[in-house]
Amino acid sequence: MSLVSAIPNCSPAIARAHFRRRLALETDCADVAAALRAGAPDFVLLHAVGSEAAFRKRHIPGALHLPARGITAERLGAWPADTLFVVYCAGPHCNGADRAALRLAELGRPVKVMLGGLTGWADEGLAFASEI
Repeated sequence: MSLVSAIPNCSPAIARAHFRRRLALETDCADVAAALRAGAPDFVLLHAVGSEAAFRKRHIPGALHLPARGITAERLGAWPADTLFVVYCAGPHCNGADRAALRLAELGRPVKVMLGGLTGWADEGLAFASEI
């Protein structure tokens, strides 16, 4: 018996529920890039970490800089209540997207985390935007 099969797998029904739940909370760089290329994405993309200067230097095209500490009910008033937010941070070593997602959820807003963040975006060979 291998380490892979030493712990029995779950039923397909449990696996289906688990992965459906994960996909309800997460998206990835390729799907975000495809939506942005198609134009008029059905979400607001938030760069959820770092300074404004770092954001201006390098961010995902179309993203807005709004770290968790700036996510307030007043700030979110700029969007309809059912707006889906997609948050990202520096990458797998960063929890800024999780912090922003938690804040958005606490304020009753739909949210997904873009897995990989800036690191994943770069790994996919996708272009960054810069304002400097």
